Amino acid sequence: MVFEKDFRSALEAELRRQGMTIRELAEKAGIPAATLYKLSSGERDVRLSTVKRIVRVLEPRFPPFIAVIAAKFLLDEIEGQRISIGEQTCIIRGYTANSIEECIIAAVKAEKEGAVGIVCAPVLASMVEKIVDVPVAIMKPGPKTVLDALDVIGKRIS
Repeated sequence: MVFEKDFRSALEAELRRQGMTIRELAEKAGIPAATLYKLSSGERDVRLSTVKRIVRVLEPRFPPFIAVIAAKFLLDEIEGQRISIGEQTCIIRGYTANSIEECIIAAVKAEKEGAVGIVCAPVLASMVEKIVDVPVAIMKPGPKTVLDALDVIGKRIS
């Protein structure tokens, strides 16, 4: 609908249809209300990343999800779980990757599919942040994880 008529008219019509105010949309989409007011008045041109955020709120296809890019064995334990973030519940959706190239492809795919955020290994986070417009967080291994890995090495060398 956004591309069938001008953005301003489409936004106004959709907000009316859903009984939502610009302020409510701004809060749900994580966009400053002032920005949306300027867009709706025609004062500012809309960016594609802003349209994506608005569409995710006004026309959600799936429940919100956070993408986790990791090896399959980790994803098997967490995929499909629900987590609460404020008043919103998100599903964890896994993206299996075993190389840097696969991780980058997974990050782009996750964003394209509507991820509200991406969790990945520290070595990848800085690269992923440069190519996606959603928040990126790193998985920080804990002492137990390192000790478990050391135990595996110990068994292999003895």
